[in-house]
Amino acid sequence: MNKKNATRPLATRLSGLAGRLGCAGFLVLLLVGAAHADRVKDLAQVAGVRSNQLVGYGLVVGLDGTGDQTSQTPFTVQSLENMLAQFGITVPSNISPQLKNVAAVSVSAELPPFAKPGQTIDVTVSSLGNAKSLRGGTLLMTPLKGANGQVYAIAQGNLIVGGLSASGADGSKITVNIPSVGRIPNGASVERAVGSPFDSGNTLTLNLNTPDFTTASRLVQTINKAIGPGTARAEDATSVKVNAPTNPSQRVAFVSMLENLQVTPGQAAAKVIVNARTGTVVIGNHVTVSAAAVSHGSMTVTISENPQVSQPGPFSSGTTAVVPSSNVKVQENKDHMFLFKPGVTLDQIVQAMNEVGAGPSDVVAILEALRAAGALNAQLIVI
Repeated sequence: MNKKNATRPLATRLSGLAGRLGCAGFLVLLLVGAAHADRVKDLAQVAGVRSNQLVGYGLVVGLDGTGDQTSQTPFTVQSLENMLAQFGITVPSNISPQLKNVAAVSVSAELPPFAKPGQTIDVTVSSLGNAKSLRGGTLLMTPLKGANGQVYAIAQGNLIVGGLSASGADGSKITVNIPSVGRIPNGASVERAVGSPFDSGNTLTLNLNTPDFTTASRLVQTINKAIGPGTARAEDATSVKVNAPTNPSQRVAFVSMLENLQVTPGQAAAKVIVNARTGTVVIGNHVTVSAAAVSHGSMTVTISENPQVSQPGPFSSGTTAVVPSSNVKVQENKDHMFLFKPGVTLDQIVQAMNEVGAGPSDVVAILEALRAAGALNAQLIVI
């Protein structure tokens, strides 16, 4: 990087680089400037304080002819018959109800930590059969169970569906979003609380969202400096154990103080993330390359068809015929070779690739070649 370029503001240089990127994909730069501090709340979670997944099976009724086709989903009819039997209504065995306004659904929800009986949570309702749409439907009372088979909430209510589907008599059809999935805000009432180890013992554990030895060490130093030596100790790159009060009220105040402490996290390892499906390339700030010379070119083969019409001679017995004629053209792009010197930075890597007109797919090929040559000082991860 020359001195003139080095004195330009970072935002100006990034804007210039972004303008030169192709539309077929994106090259994302993770540039980390000066070290910054984050709250402990944003870096770690208290062990044992987590949500729990709930799931249930139920029926949605009141649909406008967009429910399950009972000939293909017999479990919908069976579920309806079982429900009616609970109300003393018996469906004759020789009758097969042809329902169009009922759909069998799965109901899922997330029970937040410390949720108490009587509180409400949101639920998501998804069609299990071949219902065309759940718009306008009502979910009947559905028990929601946890992984242990116990019922923790009861769901019921009118669905909000963001999708729309419409079809014509000639078979034409239009669908906007997904009409077979809906939500019920505050649609489930909590019936059972989940026990938490939060108020047990005289210690609590903070688990980092991203394991890092540097961040764990700095977290211990910050807590010990704010509260007192020996208060916190790191167990590994993820967990930090902290001495805490046993009184529940004092423990809540203690955790409130902890989660608002400011900690400077350790910088991430040098990585290059490549999404082969979308052409997205993410290059970390600490990515460097060793000395390497790169020449990347591509060959274009163009085949065009130009059929010719052959006319027979005058007074001959021949017929007019179309004679195929193909033109094949091979063109090779003459891209210049560029040189990477030892310790080249991310800014210089991107500038060199953009100067030769490398698109997202070309960038991926160059990075893979650099890694194979041992010149890429970073982890190359393909997702």
